[in-house]
Amino acid sequence: MADIEIKNMVKLFTVLLLSEKEQYGYEIMKEVEKKTGKKVSPGQIYPFLKQLKKYDYVETKGRAERDKQAYYLTPEGRKFVARLSDKFGDMFAIAIKPKLTMCAHCSCEIYKGGYKERINGRLLSFCCENCAKGYRMLNTQ
Repeated sequence: MADIEIKNMVKLFTVLLLSEKEQYGYEIMKEVEKKTGKKVSPGQIYPFLKQLKKYDYVETKGRAERDKQAYYLTPEGRKFVARLSDKFGDMFAIAIKPKLTMCAHCSCEIYKGGYKERINGRLLSFCCENCAKGYRMLNTQ
């Protein structure tokens, strides 16, 4: 069966959020609003969730108060998200690359966090304190 086309950020965020954990449609809607900074309507979320269910990419469970249903990805849905990740991977890499720093000791790439230390008058970035210690041992003797 052909994949569903993802043509907007609402749909992309919806499947990515479902890949993290099961969620109610309302939770997805609020989280997508938070991520995109734009108002998201139920008409953008629920028809897409219905389409995902038609393709056997999601299932639902529970009918608690007010007919709430939790949506979660099926194994086929996880494969679909993996294909999306492959498809959009290069685009994400381009967006993230300017935000990466390199560890001064081991040269691994650091996206967020890390450890900074001033050594020999230079402020350097490290992935961890152990790399800073290793760098100090090699470069301050």
